Amino acid sequence: MNLFLIGDVHGCFHTLQELLRRWDPATDHLIQVGDLVDRGAHIPATVELARQLNEQYPDTTTFLMGNHEDAMLHHYSPYGPYPGWLNWGGRSTTNQYSTRAGLLARHLRWLQQRPLLWQNEHVLVSHAGIGPSPLAYDRDSPDGLLWARGPLRRLEQQLQVVGHTPMENGEPVFDKTSNTLYIDTGAVFGGNLTGLRLSPTGAVLDIVMIPVFPQDLLEKPLL
Repeated sequence: MNLFLIGDVHGCFHTLQELLRRWDPATDHLIQVGDLVDRGAHIPATVELARQLNEQYPDTTTFLMGNHEDAMLHHYSPYGPYPGWLNWGGRSTTNQYSTRAGLLARHLRWLQQRPLLWQNEHVLVSHAGIGPSPLAYDRDSPDGLLWARGPLRRLEQQLQVVGHTPMENGEPVFDKTSNTLYIDTGAVFGGNLTGLRLSPTGAVLDIVMIPVFPQDLLEKPLL
């Protein structure tokens, strides 16, 4: 199957719905790079859509863990609260779930099960990417695949596809040095939501960029 990769969504439900019109579950394996939650106007609806798609198409959908999901899980765990998360995106999430305890519990269970990466022989997809650190595969490390910033490791045989770092021009960026495609195109900041279709060997077949729908943005954005 081809791969249909989607960048960071951050509660942009209507924009995601529009992008999904370009996905064919019969021919494409859908892989979303994480960060469904925080900052946008429709976070519970976004997570529920992803959960339902994953339930309906378990063999052709993969929703990865992002650092915002990881922080959310920490906040609602016995080790919470996580005040730092509230200050860089979490407050919008807690506000939107505040009267929906049952839905929150269901979503936390599903988010806890999200994998850290997806890979085949030619492509590796993760949220922030595999960097040069010896802790690159550690979900808790600031240099790990949920949190890494900066240059990534060039993998011997695999193209990396990552989100996490918004591209300033709202378009995907290819870094030749590390053989990495960055597909967080800043939808929740007024940019685009990107869908990238690859062949199983990593050849780019199609790039779809959907400008964010205004109704997906909070009138007064919460950090």
